[in-house]
Amino acid sequence: MAKEMNIQMVLKESPILQTVASRQEMLWTNPYVKEEPDLNIEGLSVQGIDDAEERLARFADYIQRAFPETKSNQGLIESPLTEVPVMLAWLKAERDSFKGRLFLKMDSNLPIAGSVKARGGIYEILKHSEDLALEHGLIEPGESYAKLAKEESRKFFSNYSIHVGSTGNLGLSIGIISASLGYQVTVHMSNDAREWKKELLRRHGAVVKEYEGDYEKAVAEGRRLSEDDSKSYFVDDENSKTLFYGYAVAARRLARQLDEKNIVIDDEHPLFVYIPCGVGGAPGGIAYGLKTVFGPNVHIFFIEPVETPCMLVGMASGLNHEISVQDVGLSGLTEADGLAVARPSKFVGLVMKKMLSGVFTLHDEKLYHYLQGLNKTEEIFIEPSAASAFEGPIQLLQYEEGRQFVENQGLTKHMDNSIHIAWATGGNLVPEDIRLDYLKR
Repeated sequence: MAKEMNIQMVLKESPILQTVASRQEMLWTNPYVKEEPDLNIEGLSVQGIDDAEERLARFADYIQRAFPETKSNQGLIESPLTEVPVMLAWLKAERDSFKGRLFLKMDSNLPIAGSVKARGGIYEILKHSEDLALEHGLIEPGESYAKLAKEESRKFFSNYSIHVGSTGNLGLSIGIISASLGYQVTVHMSNDAREWKKELLRRHGAVVKEYEGDYEKAVAEGRRLSEDDSKSYFVDDENSKTLFYGYAVAARRLARQLDEKNIVIDDEHPLFVYIPCGVGGAPGGIAYGLKTVFGPNVHIFFIEPVETPCMLVGMASGLNHEISVQDVGLSGLTEADGLAVARPSKFVGLVMKKMLSGVFTLHDEKLYHYLQGLNKTEEIFIEPSAASAFEGPIQLLQYEEGRQFVENQGLTKHMDNSIHIAWATGGNLVPEDIRLDYLKR
């Protein structure tokens, strides 16, 4: 009862949450963001990202053997950074306030799982597998991990199970890599998750369990079943530091891609990054990694649907995971299935408190508007939730809050030199008939 009263008091006294409840599109800028936030918050460290990079390098031989599409990149799971000038011109025809250059970080094209979740999800399963393989003498330190693709190794891993709760893309990455290694893998999903994702998981050998209700129920049941089995491992999208470090590696690779394009990021050349957000794991990990690389010169915004702005609600209220979008009177339903989350990650909310610059919200119809615009102008396809990322760059200077943020950061005179990156979180595995349906909407 005390918790309910506290929520009602916060709602009554917060103009921001009243705007959220009205389903208006908005930009919330974080009053607590710091130029130099604590990178050791919640037990995190730069060393964790170092370890993730090194571990992914050790698994490169296995990745090439198990997934031949990665051979051209020597087993590196990475995506292109692509400038989209024609898309920018299309956007500026509607909103001519944009300044700088616009790029698309195409995690939609990450090999194996076709989404941002290929980073953290695959990394977490690889780390768990390395721990098991070293413990049981399946591999020795310094030995090529390519042997983990052999049937003997698959037989070993088949004695173990993996569980994960997912709205879609995390389930795909966990299901595909776990089944490849030989695990018994179960993906727990709400019944309104995309049907094609469920079918793809089943084709890869994963068991899909569906639940009435939202994402939270699927996660809770997956955790419970995993805890009942001593040989089971649960991938916790809300609280896993391993997942987080896998996502964070992206920042170092982005830095190299910017260097290759002779793009400088410094006080006079600021970087703005816009990432679609669900429970917060992937965008939070990327944001943390970006801060470790670019420090005060990167400004990170999350994008959420007006019906499911769980990170905005948690951060703006100060209640973090203790408040859900339903508490504000929202439905929790959205066409952006990867963003259909009612309550944010407690862990990510705490980490982002002084790192995140702000959150944009948008209506679902804009997902298809941006999706179609990108396909028309650049011949690039991404899924609806990923397309939400374009709301950030084109709207930043449209909002008074955005203009004030830029001014407060001392960036007004540097915006012509700014670099903006829309982070495309998924889309490569979307079946052709579903793509055509999205493009017709």
